Amino acid sequence: MSTIENQNSDPPATVDILQRVKPGCETEFEAVLADLIEAAKSFEGHLGVNVFRPIERTNPEYRIVFKFDRISHLKQWEMSAIRQKLLKRADRLTVGAGQVSVLTGLETWFTLPQKPGLPPPPRYKMMVISGLTIYILINLINLLVVPLITPLPALLRTFIVTLLMVVIMTYIAMPRMTKLFAGWLYPKARA
Repeated sequence: MSTIENQNSDPPATVDILQRVKPGCETEFEAVLADLIEAAKSFEGHLGVNVFRPIERTNPEYRIVFKFDRISHLKQWEMSAIRQKLLKRADRLTVGAGQVSVLTGLETWFTLPQKPGLPPPPRYKMMVISGLTIYILINLINLLVVPLITPLPALLRTFIVTLLMVVIMTYIAMPRMTKLFAGWLYPKARA
């Protein structure tokens, strides 16, 4: 199987978990969470974990985001004995089963910060917003950046433009476009 076929059938995966912690159990939950993070690091394909801790003490909800290079590696982690053991420890410290979403591909660009775990919008909507954003950015980069890097070798120019495009899309443009078009992307979430 070629690398491209493998990536299509076994894409990168992000797991977005929302979990409420019982009042007074935050310290013990943090210890279990630290053990989970350490255990995940030892699994093939693990790319990192982001933890968003509660802002308000009255709403002790954690958002935990695990990233893996392949969905198959994520599945190995999810089925592992160590993870199952640690989740059992966490169960008595949390309220309910929590909310878990597995995201692959472009879906990770379309996560509303106020509503993590919301199912991604239809692919055609993601394509329209991504295409519009890329079109605008390509024109801006061609106008503002390319003239400054013209003396550089072609491969280096392409690398700089690609890196700039990915960083802007991921951290600046797509979060703003998702908020701007939230009513169209997530019509049921507005109701």
